[in-house]
Amino acid sequence: MSWKLVAHAPKAQVQAALAVHEGIDDWDPAIVLTGSEVAEDRPQEWVLEAYVPHRPGEAEHAAVAALFAEDAPELAAEKLPDTDWVTETQKRVAPIRAGRFHVRTPDFPADTAPGTEELIVPAAQAFGTGQHATTAGCLTMLDTMKRRGVSVREVADIGTGTGVLALAALRLWPAARVTASDIDPVCEPVVIENAQLNAVPLGILPGRLAMVIAENLDDPLLVNRAPYELLIANILAGPLIELAGDFADVVTPGGHVVLAGLLETQEAAVRAAYRIAGFRLAARLVNGEWSILWLRRRPL
Repeated sequence: MSWKLVAHAPKAQVQAALAVHEGIDDWDPAIVLTGSEVAEDRPQEWVLEAYVPHRPGEAEHAAVAALFAEDAPELAAEKLPDTDWVTETQKRVAPIRAGRFHVRTPDFPADTAPGTEELIVPAAQAFGTGQHATTAGCLTMLDTMKRRGVSVREVADIGTGTGVLALAALRLWPAARVTASDIDPVCEPVVIENAQLNAVPLGILPGRLAMVIAENLDDPLLVNRAPYELLIANILAGPLIELAGDFADVVTPGGHVVLAGLLETQEAAVRAAYRIAGFRLAARLVNGEWSILWLRRRPL
């Protein structure tokens, strides 16, 4: 009979715990960790689950709690029904197909269909594999843009998380300079690891990915690389509305933005803010409850 330890905490805490786990060389391989959102409409509420093949004792509790440093949340032990718990955890991060992209963990085989672009993300980073409807929707939208002939040389991915969308942009426009940014320092080693795992070179030259930690656009590299022909922001509706004017300042006339992280019920408010900032709608898609918007800045 298998068990799991469950810890509920804010997104940043769970992501930080997963990053600490990745750096522990002598971690007990019998303890398998996953982290994910509690619900799509509560993106900042996360749960960390530690699966163990027996009733967790003091050692397992201590190992998982130590990942949270001084702010360890309460750990609850839950008995699981008789099942293949490894298979069940893998189901949560099963591969997805979004446009030409096949996003999977290393545990799953590649999709060998012609024209497929593979993106590999470790299972411990389940929050970044494209399972969330907004990430998958952004991948589909980027693929649509490429198929419609959009060509870009300067790209910014604001709120990059695990870097999946930045990696996808480089696959679609391999000669572009791509800058990924996030406010959370935990994201930097994650993005670097994922770039290396997907054979994407790092650096500031064309065809390479540069990662910065910054709040919104507040970083010299982000400022100096403007204007952008493509800006991606998969964040939340509130920040998207607040940043409409800032994004207009750094996107070239005729340039593109892809916005996500907004519920369909929030779409009208977001579109209104960007219309005032000088953008017009090029395309939209709805994935579940979520809207993904492709907007273009009006030419001068």
